[in-house]
Amino acid sequence: MLAPSARQMYSGTIRFGVLSTYAPTLCGLARFSAGLSGALSTAGHDVGVVRISDGLSSANDRVVGELLDGSESSVAACAAQLNECDVAVIQHHDNIYGGVHGDGLLEVIAALRVPSVVIVHSVPKSPAPHQRWVLEQIASAVDRVVVLSQVARERLSADYAVERRKVVAIPHAGTAPTRPRAKRASRPTILTWGLLGAGKGIERVIDVMDSLRDVPGRPRYLVVGRTHPKDLDRDGEAYRESLVERVRLKGLQDSVVFDPRYYDDVSLTELIQSSSAVVLPYDSTDQVTSGVLVDALVRGRPVVATAFPHAEELLSGGAGTVVSHDDPDMLAAALRRVLTQPRLAGAMAAEARRIAPAMAWPVAANAYIALARQVLADRKVMG
Repeated sequence: MLAPSARQMYSGTIRFGVLSTYAPTLCGLARFSAGLSGALSTAGHDVGVVRISDGLSSANDRVVGELLDGSESSVAACAAQLNECDVAVIQHHDNIYGGVHGDGLLEVIAALRVPSVVIVHSVPKSPAPHQRWVLEQIASAVDRVVVLSQVARERLSADYAVERRKVVAIPHAGTAPTRPRAKRASRPTILTWGLLGAGKGIERVIDVMDSLRDVPGRPRYLVVGRTHPKDLDRDGEAYRESLVERVRLKGLQDSVVFDPRYYDDVSLTELIQSSSAVVLPYDSTDQVTSGVLVDALVRGRPVVATAFPHAEELLSGGAGTVVSHDDPDMLAAALRRVLTQPRLAGAMAAEARRIAPAMAWPVAANAYIALARQVLADRKVMG
């Protein structure tokens, strides 16, 4: 906790410099950064975003520059722009920066003169040696490392050579609804959304939909989202087409629907609230952060998820059900219970709404503001 003198010293407006993917890029990190930046701004602070370039141009007023992969001059310009702020906030996932396992980010961090906070979105349980080295070097070079779940904090502190005092857990946040709850769809709807790609486990749900045909109302499975840009560049729409063909071969065209759009927050809220349940059938047994999971809970919907760590952490209180990855009968039974037992579904939704306020963006923003004041005070003492 800050001493009173330090709190008073840094009680004014803070200039945050955020390095991240950002609109018009369509990905979870870009959505996260937009939510955080908006909440910091609403709290009265200044935010400038240095956007990781993907070949698209941004007209967003918050964007003050871009980081271009492979350009030394861009690295220098990026660091200079972040150095004009009070605190640099760096989003980290090793597939968004250049180099091997994103080691190009180290050049940017090395050129920073202002305090820096890195937000780590992935903490692999069994990383490649260089992947581990990169994350440990980043953690060594910055002032604080933010993780987005308790399981991520425990893993990073226990399994990586990282100073424990630097690791701070600030729960992943989501956008709370501002309108009355949307009406439920006319048919019971099981919803999965997000960028589509191998590893999402969509096949699991497709394969159990036939067993749910006798559920009153004829439930449908709605899969929403564009194909992940990297999958699209590598394989085109091969994965989506394979799913569509799987549906056709099983005769489930009336039970499984694909919507290839990317929804803004308002439309996404309406979509989630109109669903009967959200299903996260991911292949990963390693995932310590899921923005989709948080968004579902913040919008008050029951969740059925495979047993990845973030789901086990957030659903342990009853906001949803965790199922084994390789047990289709367990998945089908969990979905059937949510669809046919209104009291159970209502209790799950109530628990989701109960825990949602702690995951709202204003709460997260206040935690980042307090952390920024702390690192500024630490630098003042050290300087």
